[in-house]
Amino acid sequence: MRHDYIDRYARLDSPVHRLPAPLKLALALALVISTVVVPFSAFLYFVACALFLFSVILLARLPISFVAIRLLTLEPLAAGVAILAVMQPDGLFVLIRILVKTNLCLLTMVLLANTTPFAGILDVLRSLRVPPLLITVLALMYRYVFLLIDQSERMTRARKSRTFVPRRGSRWKSAAGIVGQLFVRSTERAERIYAAMTARGWR
Repeated sequence: MRHDYIDRYARLDSPVHRLPAPLKLALALALVISTVVVPFSAFLYFVACALFLFSVILLARLPISFVAIRLLTLEPLAAGVAILAVMQPDGLFVLIRILVKTNLCLLTMVLLANTTPFAGILDVLRSLRVPPLLITVLALMYRYVFLLIDQSERMTRARKSRTFVPRRGSRWKSAAGIVGQLFVRSTERAERIYAAMTARGWR
């Protein structure tokens, strides 16, 4: 399975893409853990991490604009956690520290996802004796994302074909309607899939 929005660059041919998936996963986890554990006073470490990740982007031949858009898409997650730090006495310092660490971790995961096919990550998890049930759930979740994206694209295209005079208010109302319908349809599809799996002996 491939989708242009999810793993557009996961199967390129570059020095980073050709590295073994276990090595890339281990490096990503080590970088995330060390970024969380290392105190912010060791500022040179975070500068070195940023330079390392930027060099990975260049070696993997990933468009910088693509990586930046993916990072901005995940930025609300970092901002939502960092805003809570403003309430503290040294809130500004804590805010900067959380933003730097969170963005480095998110960038690491973005690079891992766009340099390693998801099937390769699942193979690594199987080799590490991760419970098969968890691997199956992850595989189903990954497969289900394709269906949700395709369904939302079809609904958006159908709504645009029926909207001849787009207005700002109508756009928000249209987007809210699409999200609501997508939630209902995805829930119904999930129930049908679960019923089909149960009928085939899934427990």
